[in-house]
Amino acid sequence: MSKFLDKNFILENKYAEQLYFDHAKDMPIIDYHNHLPPKDIYQERVYKDITEAWLEGDHYKWRAMRALGVEEEKITGKAGSREKFRAWAESVPYTMRNPLYHWTHMELQTYFGIEELLHGGNADKIYDQASEMLNDSDNSTVRLLEKRNVEVVCSTDDPADSLEYHIEYRDHPKGNFQMFPTFRPDKILRIESDDYLEYLEKLGATENVSIHSIEDLKQVIEKRVDFFAALGCRASDYGLDRIYSVPYTEGGVKDLFEKKLANQYVDAQEVAEFKSYMLEFLCRAYDKKGWVQQFHLGSLRNNSDRMYRELGPDTGFDSMGDENHAKSISRLFNTLDSSDSLAKTILYNNNPKDNATFATMAGNYNDGKTRGKMQFGSGWWFLDQKRGMEDQINTLSEMGLLSLFVGMLTDSRSFLSFPRHDYFRRILCNIIGNDLEKGLLPVSEMDFLGKMVEDICYYNIKNYLDV
Repeated sequence: MSKFLDKNFILENKYAEQLYFDHAKDMPIIDYHNHLPPKDIYQERVYKDITEAWLEGDHYKWRAMRALGVEEEKITGKAGSREKFRAWAESVPYTMRNPLYHWTHMELQTYFGIEELLHGGNADKIYDQASEMLNDSDNSTVRLLEKRNVEVVCSTDDPADSLEYHIEYRDHPKGNFQMFPTFRPDKILRIESDDYLEYLEKLGATENVSIHSIEDLKQVIEKRVDFFAALGCRASDYGLDRIYSVPYTEGGVKDLFEKKLANQYVDAQEVAEFKSYMLEFLCRAYDKKGWVQQFHLGSLRNNSDRMYRELGPDTGFDSMGDENHAKSISRLFNTLDSSDSLAKTILYNNNPKDNATFATMAGNYNDGKTRGKMQFGSGWWFLDQKRGMEDQINTLSEMGLLSLFVGMLTDSRSFLSFPRHDYFRRILCNIIGNDLEKGLLPVSEMDFLGKMVEDICYYNIKNYLDV
């Protein structure tokens, strides 16, 4: 019988162990998509306690606690740090078979050397032990990243962001890792938003331009892309329900944008045409810069109006969507590919029904020049767990080339989330190890497989981003 969370956690045979310990475990980390605050990195934030580091903004934990009937006061409300931690600790045993149970104990073990299983009875002891360790400059945000052998961090940034902390970090680095911004233009696309005109004013102000036309908007975008690129940006990202690629005319988009500027109503068809036009324009801009473009597709956000009014977005009320993605992805990528303007691309889906669709769609647009140009990305959000990762790896293996995969990322707001890379590496090595055990892969090719594991964990993304 295997012991929970021992050194061979998830590794089911000697081949998996060999691949993990010899080739995966100690590879550096390039976390190419996350939501870590650059301010917290540059200012070397020191957390006052484990609650601040662990429960602040973690909607995965919040969602589980609400399911257990924990009152909002102890989740996002005004309850004290210790009381909130107790509420989470009491919840943890009930998360068995949810990835939260693995993540929680991997993080306690990795960062604090705590091997006890967390529950209500030891909540105060573990709160005190972890908080004392965190409330020390040796465990600042920068040190936490360095201790996990993080080599590159790519944050997620709005085009209107000043990137002041990226500038400061570039000029006065606080750690031995690189930090780059990522261009996330979701708000540029959301012409239907009530606050869209306010956003345009903010965006234009970054370049001292008043946006009075679609050409003004495009000019500002190009300048912001240049600004991000000057700070080392290597990638863009979208968080969309779906890709937009409906037919439009330049004149039609110009007219509907002017309607919006006059604060007039734009209908659903006009919204789709605007998003299609801008998405194509943005994708071409990224290609010119040699950036990677990432598409996070398929979430259905803010399903509870009541809680959205109370807490706002990204607070644990989102779910998988149920879109049909293939035709819209094909139309956009084919349009870009036809003019040789399709950048390196990573597609992430949020519904397991779409795994094969995304894997095969990515395979349509490799150009024979860029190694691994089109990527079916790692399991995202609700698929960011053991079975989700296994399904993604198996689908990619069967319908593409696993050997070219750019691997794992945290997609997290927490500086304690980096054991997720280790989780992924163990899962990857176990899948390959089981194939070796069953004779589905040749043991004689162990050296090649070891190198393949190293590539997936580190070298592929290093080359893909050119870092």
